Amino acid sequence: MSKKEVLCEDIAGKGCGLKRVLDIIGGKWKILILCLIDQKEVVRYGELRREIYGITNTMLATSLKEMETDGLVLRTQYDEMPVRVEYRLTDKAKSIIPILLELKKWGEENIQ
Repeated sequence: MSKKEVLCEDIAGKGCGLKRVLDIIGGKWKILILCLIDQKEVVRYGELRREIYGITNTMLATSLKEMETDGLVLRTQYDEMPVRVEYRLTDKAKSIIPILLELKKWGEENIQ
């Protein structure tokens, strides 16, 4: 009889991979930001602000900064006037998109 794989041996502890994932993509906005950048490939700040209904400037700026620090988003600033900033997904972020697609599929099938 094979042993069942557990989601977290150290529930919500530092060693829990699931907890680490939730720490970097959890919350109300980060998955939506990932979805939009994935869809558009390259997105400017103003476009993110317009497309993600209900997000505040503070929350968008904070989320993007955290996502950049966590290696999910690449930020490119161009020395122009006005300053132009573009965001794109890193390879690390792109690798989670298939998992998010599976979650989406599960939601469509199981949540009304």
